[in-house]
Amino acid sequence: MNKKEIEDLIKFVAKAGVTEVSLELKDIKITIKNAGQQKTETHFVGHAPAPVVHHMTAAPALTAAAPAKEAAIPVEDSNFITIKSPMIGTFYRTPSPDKPNFISVGDDIQPGKVLCIIEAMKLFNEIESELKGKIVKVLVENATPVEYDTPLFLVEPS
Repeated sequence: MNKKEIEDLIKFVAKAGVTEVSLELKDIKITIKNAGQQKTETHFVGHAPAPVVHHMTAAPALTAAAPAKEAAIPVEDSNFITIKSPMIGTFYRTPSPDKPNFISVGDDIQPGKVLCIIEAMKLFNEIESELKGKIVKVLVENATPVEYDTPLFLVEPS
C-alpha cells in the first residue's frame, strides 16, 4: 500500500462519517479513528518495504487560512471588497515556484489581471480580477488548500 492509497483511504473514511476503520494486510496494519468532524488519526504498524508513517493527521475542513506575512498593514474591512475563491483547490500566488508572485500587497489591479492560480484535479485555473483597485491584504498562504468562497484578497476599489 503506497502513500497515495493511504491518503485516499483517510479521505474516504472522513467523508463516510465512520468513527473507526481497521485494515490488516500481510505486512501492514492500519487503524483510522475519526474523532468527530475535527480530525482523523491514522496509526500504522507493520514491516512494509517502503518507509512507514507512524502517525498522520488529516486536516479538518478548511475555514479560513492564516493571513500572509507581507500583509502587515492594519485593515478595516468595511471599505474593502473581498475576492473569494470560485472553486475548491490549491491556491498558488506564482505561476511556478521560481517565478515572482502574480500580485503583492500594494499592487494596482485592473479587470482581467491574473491574481493567482487555483489548481483543481491537475488543472491550473487562472483567477482574474473583475474590478479595478489596489490589493490591501492577501488572506491565504501560498500552496494552501481553499474551499469554494474562501476569502483570498482584500481590495480597495478605485
